[in-house]
Amino acid sequence: MIEDGFSYLALLIFLASSIVYAQHKSQSRLFEYLPAIVILYFGVMVLSTLEVWQKTPQITATYKAFKTHLLPAMIFLMLLMGDIRDISKLGFKMILTFFLASFSIALGFIGSFMIFKSHFDPSVAKAFGALCGSWMGGTGNMVALQGALGIKDSDMGYVLLIDSIDYSIWVMILLSLVPFASAFNRWSKADSSIIDEVGAKLSQKQNKEPLSFESLFLLLGISLVISLLSDTLSSYMPTTAYLTHTTWVVIFATIAGIAGALSPLAKLSGSQTLGSMMLYLIVALIASRANFAELTQAPLYIVAGFVIIAIHALLMIIFARIFKLDLFSIGVASLANIGGVASAPILASAYSKALIPIGVLMAMIGYIIGTFGGLIVARVLEMVG
Repeated sequence: MIEDGFSYLALLIFLASSIVYAQHKSQSRLFEYLPAIVILYFGVMVLSTLEVWQKTPQITATYKAFKTHLLPAMIFLMLLMGDIRDISKLGFKMILTFFLASFSIALGFIGSFMIFKSHFDPSVAKAFGALCGSWMGGTGNMVALQGALGIKDSDMGYVLLIDSIDYSIWVMILLSLVPFASAFNRWSKADSSIIDEVGAKLSQKQNKEPLSFESLFLLLGISLVISLLSDTLSSYMPTTAYLTHTTWVVIFATIAGIAGALSPLAKLSGSQTLGSMMLYLIVALIASRANFAELTQAPLYIVAGFVIIAIHALLMIIFARIFKLDLFSIGVASLANIGGVASAPILASAYSKALIPIGVLMAMIGYIIGTFGGLIVARVLEMVG
């Protein structure tokens, strides 16, 4: 049984790195349906349930210190990839499609919560807000919102179940619809010729410099300083029951990341690599405080997730008809929101390899707006509840 902070942290890092390495090397189809980050969460939760470590003062202090200070650093690094100048190249219609997808997801969360709220604890409103942030951006936005909203680690187990199971089935559905694109586009009266032109232009963008020790080390130092500055500045900001110190930290780190993406820092390679390392460690830390005994309402949460997707899908079909949107645009916009940079390019490549950059850039928009979108939806859900 582990009782000291270093052993606890070392084990979590070892588990996270081993699972990521296994996903990279393995040919198993398991990782197609269960991403490494989901396997990590539930694997660590199993160990927590078995009480491999105790919640001693040392372990609790280690948990709080690393989670608190890595979070803003991770947000900053993740957002360095989202240059708004590149995003503007997508064109008005595709950016509109992305925000229509975000809007329909928000309505899906509100509608689903109104249906199931009598069966859920009131604290679930914030957890749903965190999941909404993830489904507008990515897992990084979700863990940012957990800190900003003060969500219990046990509630995160439920939303990660939805994020894993419901999202995986939605990906399969969208991929299976690719052969019907022509028929759908005729029905929606969409003109998809501009998509190929935008995809070709984006694919010509030059790659970043090769990954190097110097750039990784510099990015690590800068990201930790951003974390320090965000924490320091937040201590001077006014707080309310909703706008807490941690919320300000997340906001400042987000602003720094957006600004950094416009600077020479964005040309340094390694921001995604380093940010992903921090993300996996934060997810492991969150999972280490939860256990399966707390997941008594899991089936109901999964059903609620499918209701969210059903509302989102219905609204996107309606929007496609109104704005004459093609199936590629609404499908990639949906996955750019719900799946992020990991899955939007996969769907884009199912249409054409030249369209992969569109999927990537759409997902980058999600990283920028996900945290703020989740905060708004969480607030609405609390009012509804």
